[in-house]
Amino acid sequence: MNYDDHINNALNRLHEEGRYRVFRNICRKNQQFPRAIWTKPDGGSKEIVVWCGNDYLGMGQQPVVLDALKNAADKAGAGSGGTRNISGHTCFHDNLEMELADLHNKERAVLFTSAYNANQATLSVLPKLFPGLIILSDELNHASMIEGIKHGFCEKHVFRHNDRLHLREILQKLPTDAPKLIAFESLYSMDGDFSPIEAICELADEFNALTYIDEVHAVGLYGPRGGGISEIKNLACRIDIINGTLAKAYGVMGGYIATSERLADAIRSYAPGFIFTTSLPPAIAAAAAASVAYLKTENSLRLVHQNKAKQLKINLRSANLPVNDHGSHIVPLQVGNPVKCKMLSDMLLEDHGIYVQPINFPTVPRGTERLRFTPSPVHTDAMIGDLVAALDGIWQHCALNRLDVAA
Repeated sequence: MNYDDHINNALNRLHEEGRYRVFRNICRKNQQFPRAIWTKPDGGSKEIVVWCGNDYLGMGQQPVVLDALKNAADKAGAGSGGTRNISGHTCFHDNLEMELADLHNKERAVLFTSAYNANQATLSVLPKLFPGLIILSDELNHASMIEGIKHGFCEKHVFRHNDRLHLREILQKLPTDAPKLIAFESLYSMDGDFSPIEAICELADEFNALTYIDEVHAVGLYGPRGGGISEIKNLACRIDIINGTLAKAYGVMGGYIATSERLADAIRSYAPGFIFTTSLPPAIAAAAAASVAYLKTENSLRLVHQNKAKQLKINLRSANLPVNDHGSHIVPLQVGNPVKCKMLSDMLLEDHGIYVQPINFPTVPRGTERLRFTPSPVHTDAMIGDLVAALDGIWQHCALNRLDVAA
């Protein structure tokens, strides 16, 4: 067995398909987001504008957040010192979990090192808590949800994306006395489309199923206090488990679930992904708590954020560029070819100082490759104009497909 040959073959396949992931050396400039410094492979550097970041509101440079981080680091040091039940449980973690439970009007929240970890750990442990559990999962659920369900080793069914009729069809065929859970997202990050939350809750009530929603791309961004789409629709009370992140709208790091007191206690008592993981550094927990608290009352950032997304989509449509618009803050520009997608990304970065990563398989299905832009309140009108002008020129130079003007 030549192990190196297998490694080389695997990597060569990615290069041949045009979907090898390149890791750009990007250093964001504090108090100047979305500007950053790109360190090139040859050691040179260039100032760029980041258009694909997940710090949706620029909270990573918010003084309230930075002050909380610095103060906690001064008090508690760099790391937590252990897992949550072995010296790594602090007042900073407690405070953050209380802020998150309050955000979703739930009895308790459980903090994880990432939302990926939260999804994987929670969904894999639920079948142990509910023997015979059957999980119904939307076909476009995030990889972390898929992995969690897979490692739960329970019966699962995948329903067509946002298709409530197909979901009903599956539910009708399941034993009425079997425990069931419907797992879905509120806002799907690759297309920016919303799920029919109320319809899914109605089906869950009818068939006595639990509900599990991933609000990762919505918490902090939607709702009067940033509680996500379930808060806007006043449906959080009908969701049994809400998953969220602290690494996107809140600009820090970490993930969590919010649920009932007893279920939260059971999950943290049985989930290996919680038990055997060093807890978040106290400074990170303090910064995240400050960010969550700040965005509960600061609605103006959310309004500016939505307006920037609308402005970008209008400008892209005016240039007849193939943008998808489902009414959310996520702005996907369809390319449909991995090699061209990477080429466009390279041209934008090298020639225009605009950084956006290509989105290829397996993140999206083959043939739907795209550039995904995430405008924020800190992107100026001039930056939007520069981006659309650069895209328009590149699209013309490469003779790429445009929107059907008649549409």
